[in-house]
Amino acid sequence: MKVRKAPNFLFFFGLLFSISLQAQVMDPLQTSDATAQQKWVDSVYNSLSLEERIGQLYMASIWSQNDREADSVRKWIDKYHIGGLIFSKGGPVKQAKLTNEFQQKSKVPLLVGMDAEWGLAMRLDSTFAIPWNMTLGAVQDDQLVRQAGAAISRHARRLGVHFNFAPVVDINTNPDNPIIGNRSFGETREIVTKKALAFMVGMHQEKVLSTAKHFPGHGDTESDSHKTLPSIGFDRERIDTIELYPYKKLISAGLSSVMVAHLDVPALEERRGLPASLSKDIITGILKKNMGFQGLIFTDALGMKGVSRDNKPGEVDLNAFLAGNDVLLMSEDIAKSSANLVEAYNNGIITEDRLALSVKKILRAKFKVGLQHFKPIETESLVHDLNMPRDFALNENLFQSAITLVKNNKAIVPIKKITNKKIAYVNLGNDDGSVFLNELKKYTKVDWVKSASLSGLLEKLKSYDEVVVGFHKPDNSPWASYKFSSQELVWLHEIARENRVILSVFTKPYALLDVKSFSNIESIIVGYQNHTMAQQKVAQLIFGATEAKGKLPVSIRNEFPVGTGFQTKTVNRLAYGIPENVGMNSEKLQEIDSIMKVAIDEKMTPGAQIIVARRGKVIFQKNYGYQTYEKDIPVTDTTIYDLASMTKILATLPIVMQLDEEGVLSFDTTIGEMFPEYSNSNKKNIRLQDMLMHYARLSPWIPFYISTIDRKTNTLLPDYYQESASADFNTQVAINMFIRKDIGDTIVKTIMDSDLRKKREYLYSDLPYYLLKYYLERHFQASLQSLTQQRLYQKLGANNTGYLPLTKFDTLQIAPTEDDKLWRHQLVRGFVHDQGAAMQGGIGGHAGLFSNANDVAKIMQMYLDGGAYGGEKLLKPETIEKYNTCYYCEQHVRRGVGFDKPQLGEAGPTCNCASKSSFGHSGFTGTFTWADPEEEIVYVFLSNRVYPDSNNRKLIREDIRSNIQQVIYDAIEN
Repeated sequence: MKVRKAPNFLFFFGLLFSISLQAQVMDPLQTSDATAQQKWVDSVYNSLSLEERIGQLYMASIWSQNDREADSVRKWIDKYHIGGLIFSKGGPVKQAKLTNEFQQKSKVPLLVGMDAEWGLAMRLDSTFAIPWNMTLGAVQDDQLVRQAGAAISRHARRLGVHFNFAPVVDINTNPDNPIIGNRSFGETREIVTKKALAFMVGMHQEKVLSTAKHFPGHGDTESDSHKTLPSIGFDRERIDTIELYPYKKLISAGLSSVMVAHLDVPALEERRGLPASLSKDIITGILKKNMGFQGLIFTDALGMKGVSRDNKPGEVDLNAFLAGNDVLLMSEDIAKSSANLVEAYNNGIITEDRLALSVKKILRAKFKVGLQHFKPIETESLVHDLNMPRDFALNENLFQSAITLVKNNKAIVPIKKITNKKIAYVNLGNDDGSVFLNELKKYTKVDWVKSASLSGLLEKLKSYDEVVVGFHKPDNSPWASYKFSSQELVWLHEIARENRVILSVFTKPYALLDVKSFSNIESIIVGYQNHTMAQQKVAQLIFGATEAKGKLPVSIRNEFPVGTGFQTKTVNRLAYGIPENVGMNSEKLQEIDSIMKVAIDEKMTPGAQIIVARRGKVIFQKNYGYQTYEKDIPVTDTTIYDLASMTKILATLPIVMQLDEEGVLSFDTTIGEMFPEYSNSNKKNIRLQDMLMHYARLSPWIPFYISTIDRKTNTLLPDYYQESASADFNTQVAINMFIRKDIGDTIVKTIMDSDLRKKREYLYSDLPYYLLKYYLERHFQASLQSLTQQRLYQKLGANNTGYLPLTKFDTLQIAPTEDDKLWRHQLVRGFVHDQGAAMQGGIGGHAGLFSNANDVAKIMQMYLDGGAYGGEKLLKPETIEKYNTCYYCEQHVRRGVGFDKPQLGEAGPTCNCASKSSFGHSGFTGTFTWADPEEEIVYVFLSNRVYPDSNNRKLIREDIRSNIQQVIYDAIEN
């Protein structure tokens, strides 16, 4: 390899630069109380013997779970007086206990380091991890990167770690680099420097010392430095302007230390094969003299392949020290090494000034991190403190901000219209994509399409409008395989030729380099990692719940240069994330778990779904228990519940409001106007507003089914029922139970003929919604089932919502309600629990709707967002406000027009903590939903508390739903 020498003028320029740099660079290890620091350093140094001073130079490696290594460290502290430790793998509590032991054992406090570039999780079990550096490189908000550095350092301090060997400032100009890759912030010096600076500032903010690595620059190597000695073939001019650029900026900003790389750099060191970590020209000449660096200098691991080249056993560490390193990292033989250094000192090879320079630097670092007052690490809450909610909230923001939309033909992302749109998911790669698929399904119906053959797959995909391809590669290591297989590249090409494709890449963007053509791929999203959060956020981006903000930190050929990234805007669909990011406390929300444990243990309900959303983001979504007390089927996100009276505000009321906007109905519309054939009824003058506010003197309910059974034998009257369907008995009530087709007319007539209550006062009644069902179906000449699907649920992507769930879902997906021993004589499952709605074939205006909590949250969020959701405008804000008003509060009627409202006194539907503008409804089966415009909260509680007997009122009596609502409001922090 030919190496160009830099011209002389560059040398003089570099010399002038180094002089000016030294003039402005301060000692990064000096504290604000320099006098006290120097006094402590001198005192400790003077108290040490030669062997103890030399011992300070060593930082030994230990795996905390390895008892043999722990024994070695004990010996090294006793016999060789080592100055520091670098912990690798293990558990946090064990590491903390060992740190306490070793610190107490050591005469001089130990400087503790970790190689925690992305947090402690890579090294320790059960701890929080920040995204890879390349993921951070895509983040445009440098304050988030600063917070990432601060979070890692906060954890490090909690664990008794003083040095984090970060940030990596290698510029990844070689996509095939096997050792850097994801560890680099990007491929330009500007990106790497900006992110590394922000990261370093965050580290220093939390009082942890920084280490820039790997000097002079490891970004363009093609071999693994753990296995061989890589060589950098650039000339000095290139290295000075590219590789050294980040170091110059970080040094001037107060960089604590530098780790010298295990690299052969011919342009900087004439002796071929001599690693940079042993080169005096590189360390003392360039780093110290030319660049003016005064902080600590670490060797890379001294046991790496090629370090011992041209060095006799035991001499590597001596030569590393003579080259200018301060800390000898992971020596292969501390006994021989320390003996060699003592001998070198006694022979004058190591001068007192040289030894004091490094040892006092190490002592200054120890003072700066507070080791002059070491306190044992408290371990009781350690694991909790390393996994704080604020850190997971940060992770959410980092991944969300990194996701990069690199191609978006015809603005296919976000997907806006989902009505009648068929969407397929195809998974490629060798890692799990279930999180991604499940997140996609939260927005609409998405089918996982797969086949053993390409032809079979293409045939299945013909009927789909969009195909989301997820490329999932392992996320457990930054060095994991990231490339498409040759077969996957062929499949991707053919799928894209015949379908509209959104390609979502859950690995580093270099995977795209092997894709020969992007012309047929409509949209490409880079998620960078197959992390759970990345999968969730990409799915949310695809459906417009979050924005695309990231930009590529590396280039993908000429098609997608560095900085590529389309920005998108949300279309007001629910996002899913961390409570702290919407001003709520996740630990307080965990009290819901305790309430639900009591509810299930005391058999108030066999199970439940609960969702809490705030500011358009679901921040609590949990399933509890089972569908029955027999514990046969656990409750999941897709369990379907009978919503009972929640049907009123989730099905009938929104269509009534739409007709109000169209001028068909108004508050003053009367029953007589809706049903002219009943113009002589005593109800002809009842206004729509009054009956929806339960202030119209109507009876609370009429047990219509009673007249259809023999009261003596409790059997069905044959005039009303048959076991199988026929022309005259075509309305199914339950299994093997069909009622006569004219029963609807009988129900309406019975209501019209019923007496009115004498006194006008608030009294909850189902009867208005019976009438509205028939009115709406007559007006539209369509069933309420099809009306709600077409005008509401399909537009919302509420595909788990609707009447007659057995027509769409497997029986076992639907939670059973009552074992009806009075009328149907069977366990009711998939058929509506309410008798009146059942007599209407399961389609009632007051009951009959089935759904899951996620879909209910969508509808309630639509109300909160003024009638808009997912780019669809279902209602006007003023209409919602009109119906969500307590017009008769002075008459002690708390209700809005259709909506339930907070209590006026002590007792009522809420925890008495919701705002007066809040609204919602409950259901007899054990359901409840509430929305609060002031706090921007949606709360959904679904259960089947009526299983197996509706007389079980424990859930109501113990006020479980309101108690949970109180926890939600208690968790609000801002």
